[in-house]
Amino acid sequence: MSTVKAQPWQPSEAARDTTPVASPGTFMSTDWENRVNFARLREQRLARAMAELETGDLGAILLYDMNNIRYVTGTHIGNWARDKLFRACLLVRGHAPILWDIGSAARLHQQYLTWLPEESWRAGLSTWRGAIDTEVGVEAGNARKIADVLREHGLAGEPLGIDVVEIPQLRALEAEGLHVVDAQGLMMRARQIKTADEIALLDQAAGLVDAAYEKLYQFLQVGVKENETVALVNKTLYDLGSDEVEAVNAISGGRCSPHPHVFSDRMIRPGDTAYFDIVHSFQGYRTCYYRTLNVGSATSAQRDAYRRAREAIDGAIAQVRPGASSADVVASFPSAQDIGFSSEEEAFGLQYAHGVGLSVWEKPLMSRYHSFEHPIEVKEGMVFALETYWPTPDGSSAARIEEEVVVEKDGARVITRFPADELLVTGVRYWNGIDLPATAR
Repeated sequence: MSTVKAQPWQPSEAARDTTPVASPGTFMSTDWENRVNFARLREQRLARAMAELETGDLGAILLYDMNNIRYVTGTHIGNWARDKLFRACLLVRGHAPILWDIGSAARLHQQYLTWLPEESWRAGLSTWRGAIDTEVGVEAGNARKIADVLREHGLAGEPLGIDVVEIPQLRALEAEGLHVVDAQGLMMRARQIKTADEIALLDQAAGLVDAAYEKLYQFLQVGVKENETVALVNKTLYDLGSDEVEAVNAISGGRCSPHPHVFSDRMIRPGDTAYFDIVHSFQGYRTCYYRTLNVGSATSAQRDAYRRAREAIDGAIAQVRPGASSADVVASFPSAQDIGFSSEEEAFGLQYAHGVGLSVWEKPLMSRYHSFEHPIEVKEGMVFALETYWPTPDGSSAARIEEEVVVEKDGARVITRFPADELLVTGVRYWNGIDLPATAR
């Protein structure tokens, strides 16, 4: 790590640009219209983080969460880095971010990432989640260099906010005399209102999943295994330009209730319900997108469970508008008892709403567990997913539906478009040999 002083930074004209995004859903840039503007995206995200820093009592924030780092620097080095905690980004009031990155990445940034000063990109090292022993002194050296930057700016006595941190690194920072406090809340506030470019990318990410569900609908039949559907979805998304498929949950038959949140090698049988959650990112922006299908046929109990889940999500979406309360939204969700649980804590994750952006866990998060007592205001520019669940009475099956919405001035705009108004049946259609359609005689 270097102790070169951070360079002054001020928002450029791009940070104030309000030009709408033309031709949403396109992949290519052109010379004849303004599509997704990545320069503006980077500027506006950094400006929002800076604004949050300026309004609080923190002198600086130190980021290890790779989504927060991407938000303020516009850098990404792959999902393999997600759990390493070896990237560290220091954001000081009024100055460009400093990113300590794995050495080869820092060299690449210096050569090609011209939107921040060359001094912003520095080679650094961590213990790689404890793989290097503390006795080597990596944490102490990093803490000293971070403290040196803060001292240069007269901020060593101000609180230092951190989003996530390893305990040895925290202790090393405290040994330098730094007062460490939480900064994840600050970053969540900065990220909760999406820019025009963020919304366009979230819409496109959902569009890729629309296509994946179309492929899945055509493929799903008796004899298909859950892991085969996961493979198909992965291929479809990567073929279309996804940069990361984080998870594909595929759940069928008796596995639907209770919800296991993971796929298996189970083979689908006639009349099974199968539901899926597809989590991937396009240019960093994620989806969380459930759909439920039946294979071959559907019983009245399965259709009724689906209808109840659909009515619940429609009721919640109808409440989404600027100025509404999260308590209004969650009132339409089924209670824990409605879906067979004894408490909202037990049912948590089955009927709620959560922000979607560079991660699938952002503000706002709304649930019956906490939003009646601690309501928040729904604001224009928020993007979040609403999820519902409803089991059949005998517990042999369940329906799961999820829609992502953009909060606009007149209400919610749904960006998850694969048909979900009613339970769709895939696979071979069975006839009784008597009432054949006229065209089949």
